[in-house]
Amino acid sequence: MEETIALHYPVLFIHGAGFRDKTLGVNYWGRIPKHYVENGISVYYGGTDAWGSIEKNGELIQTRIHEILKTEKTDKVNIIAHSRGGLEARYVINELAMAEKIASLTTISTPHHGSKAMNIALRFPEKLYEFISFFINIWFKIAGDKYPDFFRSSRQLSEKKCSEFNSKYPNKESVYYQSYASELKYFFGDLLFLFTYPLIKIFDGKNDGLCPVESAKWGEFKGVITTKGLFGISHSGVIDLYRLKYKGLDLIQLYMEILKTLSERGC
Repeated sequence: MEETIALHYPVLFIHGAGFRDKTLGVNYWGRIPKHYVENGISVYYGGTDAWGSIEKNGELIQTRIHEILKTEKTDKVNIIAHSRGGLEARYVINELAMAEKIASLTTISTPHHGSKAMNIALRFPEKLYEFISFFINIWFKIAGDKYPDFFRSSRQLSEKKCSEFNSKYPNKESVYYQSYASELKYFFGDLLFLFTYPLIKIFDGKNDGLCPVESAKWGEFKGVITTKGLFGISHSGVIDLYRLKYKGLDLIQLYMEILKTLSERGC
């Protein structure tokens, strides 16, 4: 019989950049929410935009948290966030004064310290970047984004911007912070990151195709998620987007261990 893990507060999943909670009917978090629900955990989603800015998505998360607290008749939530979603959650905790409403923040492959490779975006001619962003915004507006802002959102992930963000938004003592990194071992491990992996490898070292391992460390760092063998696991793979089995890695069990840690801390 599987061990039952009880949480004091519901779980709020917050996705990363470029996707929504569900894209073309596919759950961003794969099989993970289903396993949580089967374990008796109340699960919710952030409802944020794929390419909204940290600030705009933060406002959407704040509204969502208030809705959850009312529905669940509770006073806090546990947030599990992937990629840029972790920065959005930290913005909510600090700038939007929601620390007392959030018991914990678990970040998965969140670029807390930015990326040297992303600094390249700041070197692009601003007018050209805005021109490209205009068409990306139109596409994601059609796809359902409320406030798409590719120009601002993508540039917020540079080292400089993240350093400024970290100085402005330190951790709050009332919130438990834990983090995980993921590592792709070779560029052919996930063809989606065929070009980004080697670029980030050159500038930032070990990475998962988008987020450098060192950049993902925040709060209590729980370790690097990867597999045995040649491939490792990518930025998309670590959230079970592909619903695959990995050599030497039980992804579902790992997310159950996250619950266990939160349960032991009274979250």
